[in-house]
Amino acid sequence: MPEPDRPEPAMPEPDGLGSVGTWANLPFFTENWPGIKAQIKADPRLILPPDAQRFAALDLTPLEQTRVVILGQDPYPTPGHANGLAFSTTADASPLPRSLLNIFKELRADTDLRAATGDLRDWARQGVLLLNTSLSVPAGEANGHKDLGWDALFQQVLSVTSERPTAYVLWGKQAQRLEKHIHPGDHLILKSAHPSPLSAHRGFFGSRPFSAINTWLAARGSNPVDWSLKNDKK
Repeated sequence: MPEPDRPEPAMPEPDGLGSVGTWANLPFFTENWPGIKAQIKADPRLILPPDAQRFAALDLTPLEQTRVVILGQDPYPTPGHANGLAFSTTADASPLPRSLLNIFKELRADTDLRAATGDLRDWARQGVLLLNTSLSVPAGEANGHKDLGWDALFQQVLSVTSERPTAYVLWGKQAQRLEKHIHPGDHLILKSAHPSPLSAHRGFFGSRPFSAINTWLAARGSNPVDWSLKNDKK
């Protein structure tokens, strides 16, 4: 069964670490985050998502509860879309990004579920870490912060989560290049084309990742992920 809803991501403390829980033990937060934070503060452009949602993925999916990791690229660069989770949007975002629409198309083909919202926080609350490889982006400039230093964070996250069996979803070549940071173990590693309209027809459609994850979890005595999404705008 899904875990009970957790509260919305709390407003970060002044150091920006108020809502990352046990993830705060990663070296990134003492060695890299202060410099990244200074660069974001000095950037005159509108930076997305809002500061309070910067680490929403880590807040909603604590390290000790993480059982699935889905890697994205960077937040949606359209104001009002990004909410701090990879591929996720705010509950009232419209129209939805095309990559997310393709994810939902595969979800329906795989599980017969229809998603009523682009807000994926319900997945995150069930141990699905939806992590972008960059947690900030200037409005209208996709990949605009790819060289800011975020790579240390996702490398450490992959390393620490792979200390125990975990399912990893690597969509596209960029995500698949990060597999080297996953320690060998009893993991499920799903690789396919990216759900982008430019590549989804080259292997993403028909990959059935949602049922594959639940089959793997069930074989280990773990509850399946409830992939259904309801538009309640929590």
